[in-house]
Amino acid sequence: MKEKLQQFITLTVNRREYEIPVGNNRGDMPQSETLAHTLRDRLHLMGLKLGCGQGACGCCTVIMDGRAVTSCMVLTMDCDGSSITTIEGLADPETGDLTGLQQAFVDNCGFQCGFCTSGIIMTARALLDEKPCPTEEEVRDALAGNYCRCGTHYTAVESIMAYVEKRRSEE
Repeated sequence: MKEKLQQFITLTVNRREYEIPVGNNRGDMPQSETLAHTLRDRLHLMGLKLGCGQGACGCCTVIMDGRAVTSCMVLTMDCDGSSITTIEGLADPETGDLTGLQQAFVDNCGFQCGFCTSGIIMTARALLDEKPCPTEEEVRDALAGNYCRCGTHYTAVESIMAYVEKRRSEE
């Protein structure tokens, strides 16, 4: 009987490489596992939240290869070789200092319960990486896929715009 070779996928998450076994053995990742479940259940990154599980709320947003994606809608198998950043990967790895964007949320009370906050920050980070000084309308458009049940969407936008204005004044 021929021995089956173990299949692996490789992910770089928050600048760290992971090799994840795929298959039917105990502890292996099933091919149907979503990126959200891999990040939370296998890599123990609890910053992203599982909200709707249908890509509608944005709570599980991460940055994959430079794009904001709802990780509940992406199969981990399709991420082989990808670079992924979660909310945990934004802070300075040496000091733990928050990024300017994260600090703007703290300074401007850009959250209430915090459930949606990581998804909003990751969506904003992807936008800011692409367009460093967006208009408020562009920020609102980018956040259209993020849902906040507490109603702090307004303060989230204000926090992002405060960060943008601070960057403009520093230039």
